[in-house]
Amino acid sequence: MDVKEAVVAAKDYVAKVFDDEGIRDVGLEAVEFDDARNEWRVTIGFSRAWENPAAPLQAFADIPRRRVYKVVHISESDKKPTAIRPYERAA
Repeated sequence: MDVKEAVVAAKDYVAKVFDDEGIRDVGLEAVEFDDARNEWRVTIGFSRAWENPAAPLQAFADIPRRRVYKVVHISESDKKPTAIRPYERAA
């Protein structure tokens, strides 16, 4: 699996897991490969309608949307997502 395949797999997984939540503005934030665990860690960002109190006004104003970040773990051996976790900023 190369980096592009890992990103596509992560985006697809996030879209499926959060399908009923109406996420939008899905985008890649970061990618890394963990040699010790033989897995990709792909950070995906997106917006949820209810986390943006001004969402109905978005069409009329340049109000930034709150972003949610998730790290998708993808096994290199079988190329399947194994976990999705909240992004945690390093201290």
